[in-house]
Order: sequence, then structure tokens, then C-alpha cells
Amino acid sequence: MLKQIIPEEFCLKCDGCCRFAEVNSVWFPHLLKAEEKIIPKGKLRIVLDKKSGNFICSFLNAKNNKCKIYSIRPFECCLYPFLLNRDAESDKIFLAVDTNCTFVKENLKKPEFKKYTEYLTTLFNSLDFSELMKNNPQLIQSYPDVLNLAELTP
Repeated sequence: MLKQIIPEEFCLKCDGCCRFAEVNSVWFPHLLKAEEKIIPKGKLRIVLDKKSGNFICSFLNAKNNKCKIYSIRPFECCLYPFLLNRDAESDKIFLAVDTNCTFVKENLKKPEFKKYTEYLTTLFNSLDFSELMKNNPQLIQSYPDVLNLAELTP
């Protein structure tokens, strides 16, 4: 499990993640192969939120902003607002961050954020995570409008 940097109260006040403008959003989390055995029905689903007209993860309780499977939430959900981004031009892989996240906006320049970025970079450049990425290429996507923080060497 990844160490977390974002305090729970940030997430509970936010209405950004777990919500999507379109059904086939690149932002929708992908499962590790091992997670398919743990997550109910082996996959995440996206459903229409009639109130907002957008789509949400079926495990999000939109009323209280809590995840119904928080204790077993997927790796990509634990990682967010950090992402594994494939640069479309160079085909290089980067640890990136979604700059639309309120926590990122408020903390990007702080030493704790830099330290956490270094922790993730070291983790992803380790042999174990290189193997994980090789076996789960679906985790590496080309995300629009993100900030690449560090190049990874899977």
C-alpha cells in the first residue's frame, strides 16, 4: 500500500475525482490484474449521475463523497492525484500530477510535496514496481494537461 499525502478532509470536500465528463474517460481508474480478484464483480463501473449529468464511479457515494470500497480501493485510486503518464511525443513515462486537484494547487511548492514526489519516484524506479508496470501496462496512460514531475525508468 502506498503512503498517502492528502488528508481525508481534502478529499471529502472535493467534487473532482471519481467524476468524469465522458463514459470512456482516460481518467477512469484501471485495475491491476490482482485487483480484479478483490474488487466486487472484478471491475470498476461508471454510471450516470442524474443530478450533475456527469458520470461517476459506481463505488462513489455522491451524497457524502465517500468511496464504498475505500479499504480495498484500487492502486490508481490510492495514487491519485499522481499518475503514470506516457508522453505522446517522446513515449517516455513520467510520474505526473493532476494540477486540477485542490491539494496539488495548495501544496505543489511545499517541501512535503517534493519529498512525497521523491518517495514515489524511488518506488516506481525500483525493480518490484518495474515488474508491476510491465505486467499492468494499462496503468500507464497519456493524460491531457498534467504536470510531469519525474521521468520513470520501468
